[in-house]
Amino acid sequence: MTNTSAVASAGLARRGGQALFPDPSRVLARLFQPGQELLGHGISRAEAIIARVLRLSDADVSSAMAAALDRFGNRHQDIRAIFAAHSAAVEHLLPTVLTADRRQLVGACFTQEYAVEAAALFNPSMVAHPDQNGLAPGELRFVMSVRALGEGHISSIEFRTGVLARGDSIRLNTPTPFLEAGQVTPGPAGSYTVTFPADRPMSERILFPAGADESHGIEDARFTRFSQSDGTATYYATYTAFDGGRVAGRLLHTDDFVTFDSIRLDGAGATDKGMALFPRQVDGRYLMLSRWDRENISVVSSADARAWSDPVTIYRPTQPWELIQLGNCGPPIETPRGWLVLTHGVGPVRTYGIGAILLDLDDPTRVIGALRQPLLAPAEDERDGYVPNVVYSCGALVHRGTLVLPYGCSDSAIRFAFADLSALLQRLVNEGPPPT
Repeated sequence: MTNTSAVASAGLARRGGQALFPDPSRVLARLFQPGQELLGHGISRAEAIIARVLRLSDADVSSAMAAALDRFGNRHQDIRAIFAAHSAAVEHLLPTVLTADRRQLVGACFTQEYAVEAAALFNPSMVAHPDQNGLAPGELRFVMSVRALGEGHISSIEFRTGVLARGDSIRLNTPTPFLEAGQVTPGPAGSYTVTFPADRPMSERILFPAGADESHGIEDARFTRFSQSDGTATYYATYTAFDGGRVAGRLLHTDDFVTFDSIRLDGAGATDKGMALFPRQVDGRYLMLSRWDRENISVVSSADARAWSDPVTIYRPTQPWELIQLGNCGPPIETPRGWLVLTHGVGPVRTYGIGAILLDLDDPTRVIGALRQPLLAPAEDERDGYVPNVVYSCGALVHRGTLVLPYGCSDSAIRFAFADLSALLQRLVNEGPPPT
């Protein structure tokens, strides 16, 4: 791998050798809804398709079902259950009496495979796994969320797991070939809950767009392990919902990565993209990094983690590599010397770099240190991809004094970088606040 002075110009980051690439064979079986335009004889396409299935002979139905099961049965955990669910979705158009095979064939006709990461796999965030049992001393099991991009440029959130050990060592668990979108239960005010089978591996769970405001994608989940006031821990993630024209901020909550609650965020501080929640309350209030004005980093606050107000701009573009825009690269990380915030800056020719700033622990609106050069910039073999010249992360963690930074390369693959935390913090303190 090529390392130039621009790649690690802060002299702190080192790259690992592992990488994750998009896998087009990871497919989700989704409900297929043909256009409801009227045909010449005045019925919808759905009714016309069902009528064709009803006209088939029993032998043709059996043959078609055998072929579908043979071709798709090993690509999904229970393809018959999927066909049954999709047949139920058009139950109102079916006759009362229908053989099991014919009903299954109707379901197959209203099923499609969707390759969730056929276009890209990128923008990861990493948190400690809720289950730390069965590890060797000094190891940490993690959950990593990843943004997957498929047909129609629709984004969804997948998960990977692995173990951090000594010496920049990462053991990634191989994902299973199956995907499960979970059971979605609508709630009030555009909220919803997604529940997955608890006995399925984490890599089979995918958060696919479920609400109207995210019909064209859910983007860039920034997970944080949140410490409650009573000492217990839970997990939150901010993410961007996209409906094809507008973006909206939403918040996920889970205790176990089995059940997820999603709500829409409100208030002036929750507009635009790139919000990231602090991992605990400060002075009795929730705090969040925001880019409500589209180009600067601000801190906003909330009493309930839903309505966000009082934006305070804390960091503006000042360096050549961040002239166009600034944002965060994940939730703040609490350290003895301050809140460590990884940033992203966009410079000439829309080149992204990852930087860092340090905020005062008691007053997070005060910047006490900022890197003058990026911690990480695209290496030569990371420049080409779905979106060129990008390195970007949605969240890192600290393990045994090392900052572990998963990052997306040109929106096409995921790699890992490492930095000594104490050296990074000392550099930030030495360089001091940014110029005003």
